[in-house]
Amino acid sequence: MQAMDPAPPDQPKERPFSRRVFYIPGYDPFHPRRYRELYRKEGAAQAQISGYGLALKPKKAGGPYGWQVRGQMAGLAAEVDMEVLVWSDLVRTSMTTGIPGTYLQLVRTAWAYIGSGALFRLMRLRKGPMIAALYPIFFLLGQLLIGLGLGWALGALVAAYSHWSVGLAVGAAVAYAVLHLFRRYDSKVFAYYLMHDYAYSAQVGGANPPQLEVRMAQFRAAIRAAMDEGFDEVLVVGHSSGAHLAVSIMADMLRDGVPEGPALSLLTLGHVVPMVSFLPKAARLRRDLHDLSLMDRLTWVDVTAPGDGCAFALCDPVAVTGVAPPGKRWPLVISAAFTQTLSAERWKELRWKFFRLHFQYLCAFDRPRDYDYFQITAGPVTLAARYAGRKPSGSRIEVARSGYRSMA
Repeated sequence: MQAMDPAPPDQPKERPFSRRVFYIPGYDPFHPRRYRELYRKEGAAQAQISGYGLALKPKKAGGPYGWQVRGQMAGLAAEVDMEVLVWSDLVRTSMTTGIPGTYLQLVRTAWAYIGSGALFRLMRLRKGPMIAALYPIFFLLGQLLIGLGLGWALGALVAAYSHWSVGLAVGAAVAYAVLHLFRRYDSKVFAYYLMHDYAYSAQVGGANPPQLEVRMAQFRAAIRAAMDEGFDEVLVVGHSSGAHLAVSIMADMLRDGVPEGPALSLLTLGHVVPMVSFLPKAARLRRDLHDLSLMDRLTWVDVTAPGDGCAFALCDPVAVTGVAPPGKRWPLVISAAFTQTLSAERWKELRWKFFRLHFQYLCAFDRPRDYDYFQITAGPVTLAARYAGRKPSGSRIEVARSGYRSMA
């Protein structure tokens, strides 16, 4: 059953509710327009299913990438300024290592998780994301074996009729050609993409690369500036790897001090926080999780779903990292419950599309309950009001599993 929107008590009738939304993507090399198109398409579908109004229009030329939305829900209007906080250029740069560099990343990343013991602790949380993490390792090793096998066979055949050096050269060329072919069609299997993703977090043992810290400081400044622009709510949304970036950005901003003003909200979706926070040098993230969980200046809701095999579903990111303090307030951990919020037909269609399901939080549900991305981002109610009195998921995981709990 769809939840009705309560009217915000402090909204003047003569003007719409106003919100600034900052969306932080995960490890994604593509142009942010894909998120606008996803919002446009899926928002229209959800509006038709749920019976509300949702209209998009372009943002004024120049400035950060985004769009504007007008929502009409439960007889109330909301005007929203959406902005994508872009770090896809850093992602693209990190993916230019080439074939030999990727296999070197494989060795380093595997050692980072196995040598630190993080891999075995992560496996005790959720099997799904660990299968996703091991998938590129085994898939790339399989490609390497196929390349070497074909290279050896053809090289041996050539060597039998000519000099051994000619056979060796032919074998090496064939092996490399096979590996190059696999990489060319990686958009079908995502082995290289996922390897680069996990390597990016593991390259410095869970600490943020310096160039990413610079970008996060810019994001923080943009969010802080929006607090003074007269909005009723400033909402930060972090998806996948973007969730742990959002946690650190918000923790930094709140430690610096934020004046009274608009409601400040954080929505994390499909998080993979333990993939970073369980690593030895993730002391900065562990401190941010600890501090943010105590702050009463914001509302933090974390949404995952057991049907999403790429996320640590229903794992409280603060608690499982082992840094939950006495008096912990956040996050409110709830489930998007794909098997209940998607019809049987829709679930059957999407069930084995793992990467698509990881983005379902940003998409339409044909059996919506109390989680609706478009009502949260374009509705006339704050995140705090929407989930006031909402109990956390009874099946959430709060057992501390990380072997590293030092905080910066």
